[in-house]
Amino acid sequence: MRRFDQKSLLNRRNLLVGGTVGLACTAAQSVMAQPSTEKKSLASIASQNGIIFGAAAAREIFVDESYRKLYLGETKSITTDYALKFDALRPEEKVFQFEGADALVEFAVAKGLIIRGHTLVWNENSPPWLKNKSKAQITKIMDEHIDKVVLRYKGKIDIWDVVNEPFWPGHNASGGYRQGIWYDVLGKDYIAQAFKRAAKADPGAKLAINEAHTERSDELGLAIRNGLLRLIDEMQNAGIPLHAIGLQGHLQPQFPSNDAGYVKFLEQIAARKLEIHITELDIDDTIYTGSVSVRDKQVAERVYAYLSHVLTVPNVKMISTWQLSDRYSWYNDTEVLRKSGATRAPRPLPFDSDMTKKPMWFAIEKALNGRKKI
Repeated sequence: MRRFDQKSLLNRRNLLVGGTVGLACTAAQSVMAQPSTEKKSLASIASQNGIIFGAAAAREIFVDESYRKLYLGETKSITTDYALKFDALRPEEKVFQFEGADALVEFAVAKGLIIRGHTLVWNENSPPWLKNKSKAQITKIMDEHIDKVVLRYKGKIDIWDVVNEPFWPGHNASGGYRQGIWYDVLGKDYIAQAFKRAAKADPGAKLAINEAHTERSDELGLAIRNGLLRLIDEMQNAGIPLHAIGLQGHLQPQFPSNDAGYVKFLEQIAARKLEIHITELDIDDTIYTGSVSVRDKQVAERVYAYLSHVLTVPNVKMISTWQLSDRYSWYNDTEVLRKSGATRAPRPLPFDSDMTKKPMWFAIEKALNGRKKI
């Protein structure tokens, strides 16, 4: 099985472009650390500690110059937010809308950034036209979709989230799998098939499973952990190409967590010789009360506690946030706000809506710098 690390990913990118990522020039005071006069970015701090730091990005970086500059200053990698999801790419069966994804990929390649393609197969975002298809038809659609998309970006997209969130115990499917068009028609075999197809289309890309809620230590989180470990074993025993496990890191302080226990779970993944990526780091801050500064301090403390534990595991090679600024967080979505019952603007990310560093930025910095050199 092929192995990848930060150096090999960067070398792969440098074959396409010789660009480098700049450094951020802003500084801010924080409860987590005293600001430095040195110009530094989370990307450069992470790199010094054996980590690739990045963030998800969407069309906002093309319409908001200040946000685009933030990415160029702070990140070494970009995850395609929604541009490569099945329903965004294929609103109709015979229609592929590559414009958004092409723009992100071209931008990242030009700037020398590592690209994470998110995602090829996910049971939660199937367009209506996929309904009422036969097993043979669904198999053909999935295979052709993966072939077309992966081949289009061969040599450019470094990491693929081949399958996103395969587990959701609440659906009561056998093995705790998430139901949806792919699982309902093909069963859990859709996962192995997707990985084999992606590996054939681009043998040089790193292939990952991306999963949610494992940070929680409640019944749901533990069930997903167990299911994921079982799936990894099944894939490895069958010789299915799998290089990394993405764990989203959408922190939810309203649910139980045990960071020390979480480390043991990460060590179980590491024992299976896989890289670990924290892929969608942010935090639901609705549970915190008080002034903005008090809430930001609580956010920073929770993020630091989580990352300082996670970074004790040598196989953790990447940390990405889901967007960079509160201005563009998914927590601002009208439906998400309604479901959460939030009565104030969310502050889930390292930069506020004015692109200014928050205590969370310094919490990430502190956790990175506290990592034992590996």
